[in-house]
Amino acid sequence: MVVRLSSPRTRLAIVGASLLLTAFLSYFSLREARAAFLASSQSSPGLDVAVRLEPGNANYWYLLGHYWQYNLDQHDLSRAIADYKQALALNPRSFQAWLDLAESYEADGDSPSADDAFHRARDAYPASAEVAWRYGNFLLRRGDLSAAFDEIRRSLVADPARAKEAVTVCWRAAPYIEPILDRALPPSRDVYLSALAVLVGLHKNSAALVVWTRLVALQPKLKLTDASTLIDSLLAEGQAAEAQRVWRQALVLSGTTRPDDPPGSLIWDGGFETDISTGMAWRIASTRGAQVSFDMQVKHSGRRALRVRFDGTENVNFAAVCQWVPVEPQTSYRFSAWMQTETLTTDKGVFFRFAAPESPASAPPSTPELTGTEPWSRFSASVNAGNGIHLLQVCLARAASDKLDNRIAGTVWVDDVALTPENPPAVPGARPAKRPAPAKKSEP
Repeated sequence: MVVRLSSPRTRLAIVGASLLLTAFLSYFSLREARAAFLASSQSSPGLDVAVRLEPGNANYWYLLGHYWQYNLDQHDLSRAIADYKQALALNPRSFQAWLDLAESYEADGDSPSADDAFHRARDAYPASAEVAWRYGNFLLRRGDLSAAFDEIRRSLVADPARAKEAVTVCWRAAPYIEPILDRALPPSRDVYLSALAVLVGLHKNSAALVVWTRLVALQPKLKLTDASTLIDSLLAEGQAAEAQRVWRQALVLSGTTRPDDPPGSLIWDGGFETDISTGMAWRIASTRGAQVSFDMQVKHSGRRALRVRFDGTENVNFAAVCQWVPVEPQTSYRFSAWMQTETLTTDKGVFFRFAAPESPASAPPSTPELTGTEPWSRFSASVNAGNGIHLLQVCLARAASDKLDNRIAGTVWVDDVALTPENPPAVPGARPAKRPAPAKKSEP
């Protein structure tokens, strides 16, 4: 059909209708835009005008309720509850509004209404980690631990990133690890690692070991560093056997094979063949005036040796290469190490020191100090772990000098370190501990 607009009256009518329609649409668009602008201010006057302009917009009512719930200067739970109800009347599927309504009821002392609102939130979004998390925390605050743990577990299944916070709140509510593991934490590598971090941070080694046992049962792929904080905490508490067990299990789970150490040696990686510096391996720290590295050219055996180069700028009190070693009380061991030096200055040289944190007064003797220039030589010491000693710290060390000329320079190389149960006679030609002066001994 063809509409002819030859009549001026017809054309004028069409133009008028178009203008009216445009004005009508512009009015509502402008009103909606103004309401959105006022709502974005997050202020009470702005939100009040927004809901008057757009009374059918559930989000504006929700934002107004949120304002009255959380604004510290104008806190009004009754108004918050009323506004949330209006928002939910317009959009009953808003789980966020149900959650905030539930917490408003709880803060207002109406626990049954809060519980009902949490259930309505779960009905609106059954798979929500946020709903399960906030409902679980409500149940914890109410003392319903069993139901709370179930909700928190549901939350962690959907969002494992909450694990640290979950362990923290569960432990605060009920500091017993078995129920938390059984009910609240899903059996997951990442969740268990988060639990370990929290418990070690709280110095709860016994609980952390229970978590570790559950983690090992999963046979996950781990990094050695995943066990490092637990091992350090166990060592700090003198739990040498437990630290050694965790270390051995971490080696298996990380796929790390032990270097080719002498049979029976308690030193791990005595030849410095790996770059591992955690757990029960060598701990290498930075020290001013000394550079610790590895040398693949100057070595006694294997691929490389440890090298410490002193730059002559500091009177270094050096103990930057250490390893924790579990031992048996009242047992004698033979320590040995190959060392070479080049122009080591000052009266204080480099030696191996043994510390027994469980009995500092009865620390075993150290090896002789090395200064000057020495070829590769084997040094040894008889190390006796006295009564009650389960842990030794073995350190390459240099004590600060009291002399005027005390800034040490030069280089020391170390290789093939071992600590084995004593089996007399000792190796012929090895240097005994505590000799007045280091006698030179070269061996091919």
